[in-house]
Amino acid sequence: MTISQLEYVLAVAKHQNFTEAAKHSFVTQPTLSMQIQKLEDELGIQIFNRKKKPIALTEIGQKIVEQAKTIVDESHRMNDIVDQQKGFIGGEFRLGIIPTIIPTLLPMFLKIFIKKYPKVNLIINELTTEDIIKQLTNGTIDVGIAATPLENEAIKEQPLYYEPFVAFIPENHRLFEAKNINANDLDIDEILLLEDGHCFKDNIINLCKPKKHIIPKHFELESGSFATLIKLAKEGLGMTLLPYLDSIDLAKRDHKYVREFVKPVPAREVSLVFHKSQLKIQMVKALKESIDSVVRGAISFHDVEIISPIQKK
Repeated sequence: MTISQLEYVLAVAKHQNFTEAAKHSFVTQPTLSMQIQKLEDELGIQIFNRKKKPIALTEIGQKIVEQAKTIVDESHRMNDIVDQQKGFIGGEFRLGIIPTIIPTLLPMFLKIFIKKYPKVNLIINELTTEDIIKQLTNGTIDVGIAATPLENEAIKEQPLYYEPFVAFIPENHRLFEAKNINANDLDIDEILLLEDGHCFKDNIINLCKPKKHIIPKHFELESGSFATLIKLAKEGLGMTLLPYLDSIDLAKRDHKYVREFVKPVPAREVSLVFHKSQLKIQMVKALKESIDSVVRGAISFHDVEIISPIQKK
């Protein structure tokens, strides 16, 4: 049994196809098939049911794959230990970022990071908070950027910044003439929200207390895009709340719709998150420093109140 054989098994389990697995493993399909067959002969079991289309794991194969993930991950950690000792910053580094952060934060630091650390192969995925936790746990990604706290004992959190909320209020709204607004002014029934699965929606629900309907609602909408919410708000169909960095990117003509909150300003905590067993600490530190260097000047709010995306009021 070799690490390469286990990696081939994981590739087939992922792609459910020997040809695709070989392509992503950078070997020929006959080589990959032969090595998996040798492993199956050695163990005396069938890992894959080759008669099914797509190829499926057998019952024992599922258990083999789970163990193979652990073994392969631990073998990779051997290199991490050596790199950490040498202070080397390079190699593959897998990053997951939640959807409400990636459009604004990634363009701010990515160019700086890859220029400063050219030996790092940074692989970036847009993931929900739930998927970030899951993939940190199973080792699919190395680090995530998410709204915290996550309240997960296996996950370490390093705060990057505290991002205030701002309101985007159309001209026909009762709060449009206000210079600043208070959280107590908000009515959740008037606010256009992101769809389920976005922790920013949970932030807003935690911030607002339901009140009596002020304007009858003739539709219900939950969108995955701040851009959609902004367009609907400008049509007078409700107000919405945005993370501060999203408000910076608004067209100049739309700044008249933005209202800040009175202090303490409601905000979300944005952190680097990684598994407690993570060994690529040098890369984590390098990523944090790159982000710190650009965000520090963009967000200068100090008197903020952190609104948790996890604990519902």
